[in-house]
Amino acid sequence: VQLQASGGGLVQAGGSLRLSCAASGRTFSSYAMGWFRQTPGKEREFVATISWKGGSTDYADSVKGRFTISRDNTKNTVYLQMNSLKPEDTAVYYCAARSWGSTSTGSDAYDYWGQGTQVTVSS
Repeated sequence: VQLQASGGGLVQAGGSLRLSCAASGRTFSSYAMGWFRQTPGKEREFVATISWKGGSTDYADSVKGRFTISRDNTKNTVYLQMNSLKPEDTAVYYCAARSWGSTSTGSDAYDYWGQGTQVTVSS
C-alpha cells in the first residue's frame, strides 16, 4: 500500500483544513487508517483512527470535538477534517494504514506510512 497525504497549509487560528490521504492498492477497504502528527524534537503523536468500514473511530483528547476522521472506500481515500485549529496543532501530519481492520492509537500498529503534509496554524 502506498499513501499520499495532501491538504496541508497555513491557516489562522480558528480556521479549518481538510487533509486527504489517497491509497493505492485494491485492499484499502480492509485496512484501518490513522492520522498522526509530529513536531521537531518530539515523538510522533496519535491524532485519529478509523476502522476498515468506518464504523469505529477514536481521537486524541486534544482534538476531540474539533477533528473528524472519515473514509471513502470507493475512492481509496481517508480524510481528516480539522476545525477550530489552534497554534498547537502545527505539525507535520502523517497518514498510516494498518493491516488489521480494527482501530489502534499506537504508531507501532501501523504497517504503511505516507510522506506527511505540513500544517501551520498562526496565532
